[in-house]
Amino acid sequence: MELETAVVRLSALAQNSRLAVFRLLVQKGPAGMPAGEIAEHLGVAPNALSFHLKELSHAGLLTSRPEGRYIYYAPDFAAMNALLGFLTDNCCAGSPAAAECTAPPVCDAC
Repeated sequence: MELETAVVRLSALAQNSRLAVFRLLVQKGPAGMPAGEIAEHLGVAPNALSFHLKELSHAGLLTSRPEGRYIYYAPDFAAMNALLGFLTDNCCAGSPAAAECTAPPVCDAC
């Protein structure tokens, strides 16, 4: 992952509402949720949620798909895993304890 991509993605997550949206969607899994349910669940005004969804989508962290009258949003797990991988690529490098590194693995459950 390029440094600039990591910065954009981390910047998108560096806001309370956007981080809450992303964490909720990660919990919901690949099926995602419609925007109205996200707003209701988090108590976020629909117009504010729209802004936050746009920011997360532009950062490449969300996917969206229309289903009837609704748009479902879901996390892009490949993008999430790439960001986590970028952050942990050099974990414990150069440290004598590198062989005993206990950093958690990148999510592979999805």
